[in-house]
Amino acid sequence: MNEVGTPNLTLDVQGMLCPLPVIRAKKSLKSLNVGETLLVITTDPVALIDIPHMCTQLGHTLLQTRDTDTGHSFLIEKAS
Repeated sequence: MNEVGTPNLTLDVQGMLCPLPVIRAKKSLKSLNVGETLLVITTDPVALIDIPHMCTQLGHTLLQTRDTDTGHSFLIEKAS
C-alpha cells in the first residue's frame, strides 16, 4: 500500500457478473508489483466465493473483505 489503507490500484467491477470480476482482477493484479495491493469493488454476490478462491489458487493474500452498500470490496496483496 502507498499509505496505510490506500490501495495501489482500485478495480470497480460493479454491475458485472461471474466470471468477469475474477477475470478483471487477475488482469489488474498482473500490472502490480509484488506486495502492492488491489481493491476490488463488486456487486456480484458470487464474488464472495470467487475472489477468495482466486487468491488461494494464485497465492495472493486476501487482506480484507468488507460489505458495501451495494455489494462487497476485497483488498488483495499481490504475491510473487
